[in-house]
Amino acid sequence: MSIAPARLDHAARFLAATARVLEYRRFQHLFLSPDPDGVLAALSAYATQDGGYGYALEPDGRGPASQPLHVDLALRVLVEVDRLTEQTGARIADYLASISHADGGVPAVHPSIADHPRAPWWVVDDAARGSLIPTASLVGLLRAGGVEHPWLNAATEFCWTRIEKLTDTHPYEIINCLIFLDNADDRARAAAQAKRLGELVRARRFVLLDPSRPQDAQLAPGYAPGEFMFPHDYAPRPDSLASKWFSAEERRLGLAHLAQSQAEDGGWSARSLMWTPAVVSEWRGLATLQALTTLEAFADH
Repeated sequence: MSIAPARLDHAARFLAATARVLEYRRFQHLFLSPDPDGVLAALSAYATQDGGYGYALEPDGRGPASQPLHVDLALRVLVEVDRLTEQTGARIADYLASISHADGGVPAVHPSIADHPRAPWWVVDDAARGSLIPTASLVGLLRAGGVEHPWLNAATEFCWTRIEKLTDTHPYEIINCLIFLDNADDRARAAAQAKRLGELVRARRFVLLDPSRPQDAQLAPGYAPGEFMFPHDYAPRPDSLASKWFSAEERRLGLAHLAQSQAEDGGWSARSLMWTPAVVSEWRGLATLQALTTLEAFADH
C-alpha cells in the first residue's frame, strides 16, 4: 500500500498548517529530506531537568511535569531518527529508575501531574506498583536503541512476569507488550508470548478485521465510539511479531481503510476521546504521521 504523491502532498499541507513543530519536523525528516538534528531541536523543548520529558509531549498530560508516557513518545522519536545515544539513554533510564516501584515497573501516571490538567483516564494510582503501560514499551524502545543500563534488568523481568500472566487486558496494553516482545533478546520466548497474545486478541475480538462490519469487533470498556483496533495497530511494520496474527487479506483490508480515512483537509483523526479542544489538532498531527509511516512501511507488501 504505497503512498500516492497527491496523498502525501495533501498530508504535508495539513501538517504545515495545523501540526506541532515536532510532528512537522518528523514528517520532513521521514518523507522530504532527512534532518535528525531538526527533529532533536524540536524534541528538546519538551525535556525536563530531571531527565524526563513533560510539557504535554503526549497531548493528554498537560503541564511541565515529567511523565512516563511523555518519555515513551520521546523514545519513539529518538529511535525513529536513530539518535538514541548511550548518554541520552542513560539520562532517560536514570529518570525511569527514580520513579520505578519495587516490582521493577514504572507507573502509567506519576503523581507529579496531580496539580495539572490531564485526560480523565490519566488516573494516579495510589498503589505502589508498576504498569505494563508504558513500562513494556519503554524497555522495548531502549533495547531497540541499543541502550544498556541497570534499570533495564529489573524492568525486563517485570515485563516478562506480567506478560506471561496476562489474561485480563485491553488493546493498548497489548500494543505496549508487542513493542517489548519485538525487541526482546530471547526471540523464542518472545514469539511464544506474542502467539498467545494474538490468540487472546482474536478471542476477545479486540481487532476489526473487516471495516465494513464493525459489529464483529469488541470495544474495550471506556473506549470512544469507533475506537476499534485494526491489524496495523498491532503490527505497524511487516516484521512485527503481530503480523503473523493476520492473513494477507486481513492486513490489506485494514490498510485500505487507513488510506481511505484521510480527511478532506489532508489529515487523519485520532480515534480516542478528545477531552478538550486543545488536544484535537495535536492528536491529529500524531495520527497523521502514524498513518503515513504505517502506509510507507507496507508499501512493498
